[in-house]
Amino acid sequence: MMHYPPSIRRLIGRLQALPGIGEKTAERLALHLVRVQRKEAEALAYAILNVKEKVRLCARCFGLSDTDICGICSNPSRDASLLCVVENVSEMIAIERSGAYCGRYHILQGALSPMDGIGPNDIRIHELLLRVDEGEVKEIILATNTHLEGESTAIYLSELLEGRPVRVTRIASGVPLGGDLKYVDQMTLKRAMETRHVLG
Repeated sequence: MMHYPPSIRRLIGRLQALPGIGEKTAERLALHLVRVQRKEAEALAYAILNVKEKVRLCARCFGLSDTDICGICSNPSRDASLLCVVENVSEMIAIERSGAYCGRYHILQGALSPMDGIGPNDIRIHELLLRVDEGEVKEIILATNTHLEGESTAIYLSELLEGRPVRVTRIASGVPLGGDLKYVDQMTLKRAMETRHVLG
């Protein structure tokens, strides 16, 4: 890489720091950016800066949004009585792509993991309970991942919600144990949503 000028080496280094981008891909992308018209490079730079300036967490579900309330939370055609609880935005996107769900979401921003120092106060559990206590939600679908942390989080939440007037369900089999929702194919995820079951 030393045969490139310092400016290209810096760009390759920045691109390589992105997840899933190795040295060869970073090099290809950098050389592509050198070749494109200046307006294309500026458009890419603007899009990156624009995302950093505008994107925030939805005040309701904690998903990504350009406004205080995201498009899903503000959509009147979504079933407000159904609330799907996921760990992160990527799982919400995976469920949306399956087309099997028409309710709203609550994104915990993680899962319980005592080994990593992540307890109930480190994720959006308090905010979930506040939403349930508002009385609009009739069913909570626990769609945390099926790895140890996700299962522990689902069990903890089901125990926490036990005394409240909501039905608590867990996404059904079809999602492989130890798998992440964002990697599950759409048909499997659709079947899992449609055959969810009550915990306990």
